[in-house]
Amino acid sequence: MEFYRTINKAVASAEIQNQFKISDLSKHCDSIYEATYDDGDHGEISCVWGVFSIHREVIKHGLRFTMPGCPNALAWSITAENGEAEVLFYLTINRKEHEDEFVESIEQFVDDWATGLATSN
Repeated sequence: MEFYRTINKAVASAEIQNQFKISDLSKHCDSIYEATYDDGDHGEISCVWGVFSIHREVIKHGLRFTMPGCPNALAWSITAENGEAEVLFYLTINRKEHEDEFVESIEQFVDDWATGLATSN
């Protein structure tokens, strides 16, 4: 399944890569409660679904975060092409369908990120 939000905000991709560290994710998304470990590109977060290992990867025009131990292979990216006035938040799981309650929690997670991205500096 795929979920995404477009945030009308001009941000350079380098700014995304510098601003969103694992240890700071709870500042940008209310569905992430805290980072309990962060060595730069690997860490652990407490979130709406429990505690998971998380990986941070610099990609073209932004970042990708993956939760390799998640049973749904949940991953998301934050990207912005330089010169464009929008940021794209894109999340996937490895299922075509899922229980309504879980889908609703993903929608809330994506909404929380959209809010955090819209209000971040």
